[in-house]
Formats: sequence, C-alpha cells, structure tokens
Amino acid sequence: MKRILLLLILSVCLLPLWAQEAVAPVKPLSARIDALIEHKLPAGSNVAISVYDLTAGKPLYGYQADKLSRPASTMKLLTTITALARPEADEPFRTEVWYRGTIERDTLQGDMYVIGGFDPEFDEEALDSLVAAVARFPFSVIRGKVYGDVSMKDSLYWGSGWLWDDTPYSFQPYLSPLMLNKGVVTVTATSGERGDSAHLECTPVSSYYTLTNKTCSRTPSAGRFRVGRDWLVNGNNITVAGNVDARRTGTVNIFSSQDFFMHTFMERLQARGIRCIPTAGAESEAFETVVKPSAVASSYLFGEFRRDSLSVRMAFYETSVQDVVKQIMKESDNLNAEAMLCRLGVQSSGKKRVSAEDGLSAIRMLIKEMGYNPDRYNLADGCGLSNYNYISPELLVSFLRYAYSRTDVFQKLYKALPIGGVDGTLGFRMKKGTPSHGNVHAKTGSFTAVNCLAGYLKARNGHEIAFAVMNQNALSGREARAFQDAVCDEVIR
Repeated sequence: MKRILLLLILSVCLLPLWAQEAVAPVKPLSARIDALIEHKLPAGSNVAISVYDLTAGKPLYGYQADKLSRPASTMKLLTTITALARPEADEPFRTEVWYRGTIERDTLQGDMYVIGGFDPEFDEEALDSLVAAVARFPFSVIRGKVYGDVSMKDSLYWGSGWLWDDTPYSFQPYLSPLMLNKGVVTVTATSGERGDSAHLECTPVSSYYTLTNKTCSRTPSAGRFRVGRDWLVNGNNITVAGNVDARRTGTVNIFSSQDFFMHTFMERLQARGIRCIPTAGAESEAFETVVKPSAVASSYLFGEFRRDSLSVRMAFYETSVQDVVKQIMKESDNLNAEAMLCRLGVQSSGKKRVSAEDGLSAIRMLIKEMGYNPDRYNLADGCGLSNYNYISPELLVSFLRYAYSRTDVFQKLYKALPIGGVDGTLGFRMKKGTPSHGNVHAKTGSFTAVNCLAGYLKARNGHEIAFAVMNQNALSGREARAFQDAVCDEVIR
C-alpha cells in the first residue's frame, strides 16, 4: 500500500514536468543552425551553408548559399561528378607499351613506346608487371629508341594557382601522363644504436634520385625527423635528417615525374637483361631532350607514338575508375583528381593533347545544364589546391543533387565518400554517440583559413539530405570542423 501511495505522489509531482516537456515546441532547423552561427562560428570568420532534402525534393536551409567561397578539396566533387556522368566513365586508366618494327633473332629492330594514360595509381608493382611482359618477348637488344609518350596533356606540371613553396610535399606532385608511385618517394627509417645513423629504405628503388643520411638514432638533440630534397634547384638529392627513436616514414615529391618513370623503367629493363643500342643520331638527340641523372637516361627520349602496320602492343596495365575515385574521395588525393580532370578533357573535347582548361570547360558545361551561369564562378583546377577557385554552397549542393538523380553516378560516388567517424578524412571526426557518426558521407576540404564539408547525410526521419558548409577565414581548423559537425548533428535531428 505504501508503495502505491508513493507512486501516486511521484506521479502528481512529476506530471507538470511531463506535460511541459510534451508541449514544449521543438525549435525549427533554421533557428538551431542560426544559433550555431551566432555562438559556435570561429571568431572573425564567415560561413555559407546550403541544405537540401533529397527525399522531399525541397530546400531545408540556406545561409548565404550563393556566396562565392574557396572550396579547397570539395572542388573534387565537381570534377568527379562531371567525369562520372560521361558515357565513357567506366573506361579504365591505361598505360601501354608498344613497339614499331620487327624482331630478328635476338634483336628488336625498331622503336619502343611507353604510352602514358595518366594512371595516378600506377605503382612499383605495376611497373614490374609491364617490364615482365616486355621481357617475355624474344629479344634482349633494342636497336632503336625507347620513347615515353606524354602527349596526352600539355607540359604544365602544376595547376593554375598552386603554391610554389608547397613543393617538395607529396600532396603536390609534378603532373605527367606517366606517373610512378604518384611521383613520390617514400623513405622509411629504422633506428639503430644511440648516436648511429638510422637505416633507410626507399620506395620505389631507383638510381634517378640520390640519398643523404643525416639522421641520428635515439638522439633527441638531433631535432625532429624530416625528409626533403634540394628542390630550389630542381634537384633530386633526398636528405633525411633528425632523430629516429622508432620506425619513421616520410615522403617527398620528385622533380620531373615523367623522367622518374622512364629512368626507372629503363633501369628495370636492363636488370632483366634487355639492352638498348640507340640507332645513329639517337644518342645526341637524347642528350638534347632528356634531363639525365645517370647514364640510363641516355637510352630514352620523349615522343608521340603513331600507330602503323608494323606496330605491336607488347603490354598494358589498367586501373579501374572506381579505384581512382575512392582515393580522390577517401584520401582527398590531388593527383587522382587532376588525372580525372585531364581524362575528362580528353573525353569531352576529343583532342589528343589537352590542358586543364579542356576538363574545366566540361565542368562549366554541366553547370550550365543545371541552370546556372558558369561565368559567376571561377574554376582553376580539378583538385582544389588553387586559391583561384570560387564556387558556392548552392552550386555544390546542385552537383550533389545531380549525382543523386543519376543512379550510375551516385553509386560510384557514395561508396567512395568518407564516412563520419569511420574512415577516410572523416575517420577522426563525428565520434560514436553523436548523431553524425556513421550517418554522414561527405567530402572534406581544407587549407589555410579555408575549411569545407559537402556531401550526404541521413536524417532521423529517414530522409536523404545533401548539404554544403563552406567556412572561410577560419584560422582554427579545429573550430571550423567542430562547427560543421554540429551543423550535421542538427540536420540529422
């Protein structure tokens, strides 16, 4: 009886609170995001936001949605969506080896061509597979010339507006249709006895670069571990310095990706017992054409392959578009995005040799198809490294809506996007217990004072949402990311 009376008393006391909670109005989404802008936006910065309900087919929220902003790596969404919308979207990236001539006894009487298709995922294993395929042909002497064909694109090795002092960082490689290991050398250092130099291993292995070891094992006074090269003189002497108290890894880009590729290709052909004996005049031409870190370089040139009746394809290596897109989105890979832009230019223009502008023109055409004026925006590169890019959250969301409307495009894009709190560039954000964990599939974008997030999320009512948040003039990336995560949480609620 006492228990029943206690429950009745508690019910009477708590009833007003329950009733108040039941009738308390839930603030609309606009008010909740407005409050975030007022209280959580990094001081001195600004933001532009667009949110669209894909399920209901209507906008949910906008704040300066048409404001021009620098997109950083969210620019990769425009490049990738435009490329995936092409009829040829599933055509793989391909690197080929051909010869033109005849094989007589043990000698190839003619020229060999390595044709670059701007495969950004072409690595050391891929190179070895090409060399092995060539080595299976019945010759050990090439009496002719070996060419690298980089005619797919112009000779500009960086994008418009890329910063000169971002070299030798690996996120800014030297672009070429012939890329090996993304034009990057990875150095792994293993510590030894205190005060001794660390043991260094480099991949890919090549004599194209040299190595200077200035490391000290287990010696804090040696300073932080660092990997660099003599980039101010376009040199490829890699210097590794600093304290190595455990296993350390560093990366550095290499000057002239196409030479790095061809030099290493020729070196591995020689390791397979294949010698190149240039025909008369070839050697002098090679000295005029090629930057040579060693004698290996004197056996290759650069020239365009023209197929004829004596042409034979010896080998090829392919990388699927999905593998390239995954790296663009999950890891925000700049090289992959620029390769996609170049290929987009080839496919849309029909030209043999293209520039970045050919790919950007295709993006502008899609912008126009969406009903926007492409002259309102500025597009400078495919990956977002350039400070010259200016687009809006409204435009980003329009591209996301377009992708959503195309099942063939959306499926490839969606599974490649980073997932909040799970993987890619969102792996360490949107922790477990927050509404955004596992519910946000989006592309990040950041460099100094710019931080953006755009993609898809699933609200608690089951609706699919497209959104873009573009923070500008925010020196604290941590605060900008916290703001974006909070916006996503509110949209999901």
